[in-house]
Amino acid sequence: MQNHPVVSREEWLAARRALLLMEKQATQLRDRLNAERQALPWVRVDKRYCFEAPEGKRTLADLFDGRSQLMVYHFMLAPGWAAGCPGCSFLADHLDGALPHLNHHDVTLTAVSRAPLAEIEAYKARMSWRFPWVSAFGSDFNFDYRVSFTRRELEHDQLLYNFTAAPVPEGFTETELPGLSAFFRDQDGDIFHTYSSYARGPEELIGTLMILDRAPLGRNEKTTMDFVRRHDEYQEAPSVHAGGAEPSPLRTPAGGAQLGG
Repeated sequence: MQNHPVVSREEWLAARRALLLMEKQATQLRDRLNAERQALPWVRVDKRYCFEAPEGKRTLADLFDGRSQLMVYHFMLAPGWAAGCPGCSFLADHLDGALPHLNHHDVTLTAVSRAPLAEIEAYKARMSWRFPWVSAFGSDFNFDYRVSFTRRELEHDQLLYNFTAAPVPEGFTETELPGLSAFFRDQDGDIFHTYSSYARGPEELIGTLMILDRAPLGRNEKTTMDFVRRHDEYQEAPSVHAGGAEPSPLRTPAGGAQLGG
């Protein structure tokens, strides 16, 4: 914990106003960044992808659910995993409340994982989530959008993730990494890939982190999200310690930070 000076209200206001100027600059930069994001060129999706959903087989077009925009959260859950990635689960805890707002703004959001549907449904029930979640098991979708990797890829010196060929960290064995992808479907039914973000890119979807960034001790972590547990794995007593959290022994998407920042 930093050793903060204790000052008068007048001195605090002067420091706070200086910070406010930086916050306004960050907001303006975010607005410019969003404009550049919206101006990105699009890529037509000609490949036919098929997913397993509770309703049965669904194509990528079906996932739009009648809307023109589709957001896909690439959730780290591989075939045979006992549970989903804690970091992805942390993000997913923030999705259900957004659904009615997104749906009424012509946006459908769904999670996609490579695990079979039965395994997805079991974990979704455990976590009491309501957002749509489909399986890409047997599909090239996760591999094409660079969130799933073959064992052969992991054996090479470099792995393409977050639009960058990065060295595979020593001991890195994950076949899945997180990401967020956006698609548009026009009136003729043509689908376009408009955006993808990986590693820490989707972090702003995690409202808890945005609140912690404004708390006195911030995220209070030693490594990225080391304090995070699945929401049913926290001890009953809330944390009251003043030091950094101990690193989690659970699977986390830390590889995303190593592979592309």
